Amino acid sequence: MKADDLALLRELHRDKMTQYLRHIAVAALISDYEFNNAYQYVINREDTHLRWLESAITEFGGTPETVATPTVTASAGKKNDMFLPLVAVDAEQAGVLVAKWKPRAAEIRSDRHRKLVGVIIGETSEGKRFFDQVGQGNDDLLGRRTNGAITGDGVMPVRWVE
Repeated sequence: MKADDLALLRELHRDKMTQYLRHIAVAALISDYEFNNAYQYVINREDTHLRWLESAITEFGGTPETVATPTVTASAGKKNDMFLPLVAVDAEQAGVLVAKWKPRAAEIRSDRHRKLVGVIIGETSEGKRFFDQVGQGNDDLLGRRTNGAITGDGVMPVRWVE
C-alpha cells in the first residue's frame, strides 16, 4: 500500500514540478502586470502543492525526484502577443495533467493523500482557467483595479526582491 501510494505521489510531484518550473520561466517573459500577476498566483499555489507532495513523499520514506529547469523563449511580435503561444501551451498542459490525474487519484489508498490530490487537481483546473483567460486577453483575472489606478510600465524583471 505505502509503495503504491509513494510511487503515485512521486509521479504527481514530478508532473507538478515540471509545470511549476515552466510557469516560473514563462512568467519571467510576461511584462504585462495583470497577466504576470495571474501567473504569480498559480505559481504560489503550485509551490504549496509541491510542499504538500514533498511532505507526503517524505512521510512514506521516499524522496522527490528532481526535474530539469526548462528553457522557454517568447516568439517575436508585439509586447503582449509574444508570450501568448506559451500561455496556450500552459493551458493545454494543465488540462492534460487534470485528465491524467483525476481518475488516477482513486488509486491512492490513503484517504488523506487522495483528498490532497483532489485539491491539487481542482486548483490545477483553476490555473487552466486562468491561462485560458490570459489567452483571451482578459486582464481582470484576480479582480479589478480602482478606476484610474495604474501599475506603471509592467513588472519587475525578477520574482523575489529582498
